[in-house]
Amino acid sequence: MRLIFPRLARVEAFLDRLALAERWKLFIMPLRPFLSIYKVVSRFMYRVMPKGLFTRTFLIIVTPIVILQSVLVFVFMERHYQLVSQRMSEAVVREIAAVVYVLENYPHDPEYSHAEELASRALGMSITITPLEPLPQPAPKPFFDVIDQELSKAISQKIGKPFWIDTVGRSRFVEIRIQLEDSILRIFTRRSQTYASNSHIFLVWMFSTSLVLVIIALLFLRNQIRPIIRLADAAEAFGKGRPEEHFRASGAREVRRASLAFIDMRRRIERQIEQRTTMLAGVSHDLRTILTRLRLQLTFLGGSPECEAMRKDVDEMSNMLEDYLAFASGDVDEDIQQTDMALLFEELEEEAEISGHDLKAQYEGPPDLELKRLSMKRCLSNLATNGCKYGNRVEVAGRLEKGWLVITVDDDGPGIPEDQREIAFQAFHRLDLARNMDESGSGLGLAIARDIARGHGGDLYLEDSPLGGLRARIRIPA
Repeated sequence: MRLIFPRLARVEAFLDRLALAERWKLFIMPLRPFLSIYKVVSRFMYRVMPKGLFTRTFLIIVTPIVILQSVLVFVFMERHYQLVSQRMSEAVVREIAAVVYVLENYPHDPEYSHAEELASRALGMSITITPLEPLPQPAPKPFFDVIDQELSKAISQKIGKPFWIDTVGRSRFVEIRIQLEDSILRIFTRRSQTYASNSHIFLVWMFSTSLVLVIIALLFLRNQIRPIIRLADAAEAFGKGRPEEHFRASGAREVRRASLAFIDMRRRIERQIEQRTTMLAGVSHDLRTILTRLRLQLTFLGGSPECEAMRKDVDEMSNMLEDYLAFASGDVDEDIQQTDMALLFEELEEEAEISGHDLKAQYEGPPDLELKRLSMKRCLSNLATNGCKYGNRVEVAGRLEKGWLVITVDDDGPGIPEDQREIAFQAFHRLDLARNMDESGSGLGLAIARDIARGHGGDLYLEDSPLGGLRARIRIPA
């Protein structure tokens, strides 16, 4: 029974989870179209949005301000500006309606001098009464003309007579003509009386203060982003083997914590490398002493075939020891220096010629680069030696393109199958199917070359060569 009840409990729990999953499916099914749209929009925004932290933060600050100001301007122009302009236009039309009422219902002199004086002194308008004639054709109006719209609407509602308005142009006055029973009333009034002329002050102040605030925010944002950029540059330089000695923690508390963590990590790595190098130096000294004693003893034994074979084994052990130590110690002891790549290529060509190998080296572009010269020469020598060992013809080409140094080493040897190229970089591993077993070696040539390339912040790739063999391509930042 004890075994049955726990099983029943687990079955019930499983059924509960299954029912919950079914309920979630019923809830999610109607939302799937929206989720698909969200995914499409999010992918599009990821592609078009800037990738830099400074630009993204700038957009986070500026976008709400722009949206807020756009809403305020729309509300202001739609509500306040239009409402004030409507009230002012209605006030002007009421004054014009009063003049029309006086002219139509009260006696006046033939020259209309009393009406003109009344309009000029009391209403601030200039009116003239001209003989009856057809009104001019309406002039083309701008798309957004509040004055024309509000004046036309108010005249139609309060006066109800044929009229003509001229509000086009930059004139400070508005001309209105109203057709009376036996004459034409011509009114000139100030443009500022018909709409809110000081509304632009609000817009100027709003945009000016926003611009000042954005500039201040940019200055503070730049100061906050700068420590992050320095931390990224220090980490990148350390990865390329160019540590910055003057880097220090600065900026916000979180950035300082990250900087201090990076500094501690760099110190631990440097301490570990220093300890390993010291240990390897001691091991190298002890082993070289033993190999030297073996060579002396073999010298005293004479030149028998057995001694020659033992001497050959000792030499091979010495070469293997040098390879092991070079691979383990890396290039940490060498400093960055100005390197003439064209001269380095010439040295490779001369050394291959002395060894009796067919090697051609060519470099294009600015020759002076900041590199670890000895390490880079060792890297290229390993690749060229491999090419000369397993092929008859080797070509080394280098060029500088878009801030990257690209070096290719091609040979016409048997090459390496594509599925085994990554295995070829493993230390102490030799590809017996592609390489000659009679050739001596430690299986560290490619591993050392890739380690040096990565120590410069780049990498080493194996590809098919145009010569029919293997191509080793180095790509490091210049």
